[in-house]
Amino acid sequence: MLKERRIVLGVTGGIAAYKAAELVRELVRGGAKVRVIMTDHACRFITPLTFETLSGNPVATDLFRMTGNFEIGHIALAEFAELIVIAPATANLIGKLSAGIADDLLTTVLLAATAPVLVCPAMNAKMYAHPIVRENRARLVSHGYAVLEAGYGELACRTEGQGRLPDPLEIVEEIESLLAQKDLQGEEILITAGPTQEPFDPVRYITNYSSGKMGYALAVMARRRGASVTLISGPTELTAPRGVEFIPVKTALEMRDAVLDHLEKSTVVIKAAAVADYRPAVCQATKIKKKAGPLTVRLERNPDIVSAIGKKKGRRIIVGFAMESDHLVENARAKLMKKGMDFIVANDVTEAGAGFRADTNIIRILDREGSDERFPLMDKLEVAGVILDRVKMVRSGRRIRDER
Repeated sequence: MLKERRIVLGVTGGIAAYKAAELVRELVRGGAKVRVIMTDHACRFITPLTFETLSGNPVATDLFRMTGNFEIGHIALAEFAELIVIAPATANLIGKLSAGIADDLLTTVLLAATAPVLVCPAMNAKMYAHPIVRENRARLVSHGYAVLEAGYGELACRTEGQGRLPDPLEIVEEIESLLAQKDLQGEEILITAGPTQEPFDPVRYITNYSSGKMGYALAVMARRRGASVTLISGPTELTAPRGVEFIPVKTALEMRDAVLDHLEKSTVVIKAAAVADYRPAVCQATKIKKKAGPLTVRLERNPDIVSAIGKKKGRRIIVGFAMESDHLVENARAKLMKKGMDFIVANDVTEAGAGFRADTNIIRILDREGSDERFPLMDKLEVAGVILDRVKMVRSGRRIRDER
């Protein structure tokens, strides 16, 4: 997504300027072409040499210095940018930008640019909460600027509050979202992810090895591409993706109830969760003590969530997953046809790089018309993109049929 994208980063004079160096590192690592503009005050906190080394490009600081071939600096940088990011953005910069003031290189580039602008505030908590600063942020949003909320935590002034620069990886995710094509706008996508935990006493439960990474990758990519996303997740160690409605659950029954509660507004359902097929018939109120001899726990079937969705399918697109250890295609196709899915994503848990907890996957996509498409080993974000491309194809096919 970032490969060969042209990004201008504006760094202003705040203590969080040092974090902008890590942001440049992440952008360059993703393949972006990065040019950095520093204000005079930013140069008091971190040297231009740091950004020149990380970006591989000269750092711009002077409004009146020409670039190569006698180009006017602020015009050349404005035309170079596909996206401009201000990180950190001080209260001073936000105030000047909201008032249309251009008195240095950075503010002049911002007024000359037609590219989208992402503003990442960082300042003292009382400054961030000041009514004028709030009004200035709102004014920027009203003029089409993207403004990230500052993070909450310990600040450089030895106080705690809202005012921290968002984590560089959060900023990168927002950049990815702003640069992505919004080809899923209008879709309401419900995604399930992770394992479920089925308790048989207060301290023990039955579960599986699912990490939730596939479902979370789908939520991230769907949000980037403009969809409204609801993510219903069993317990994982992952952080809820920014910009999605996140609903945590534990058991299969809780997941079923959450899915059905949010089904009506959904236009697409992607069932990536590894829901336990069985649960203990009885959950003891107190811890089961160790005794001589074996312990027997009676299991009963959990409800089939995909089948319940299929009965309320309507015009929704339903996508399922099948993780198998043998007879992959036969088992996946039977599940696809029985449960009313539009297509199913199948993978073999015994293949290296395709099992639980991996950052990669190897998938096949089977549909109701008999297609069976194989894909190579890919990062799970790439896999998510492939699955969402197929959702788009199904939606386009339905529109064509409707027009007929």
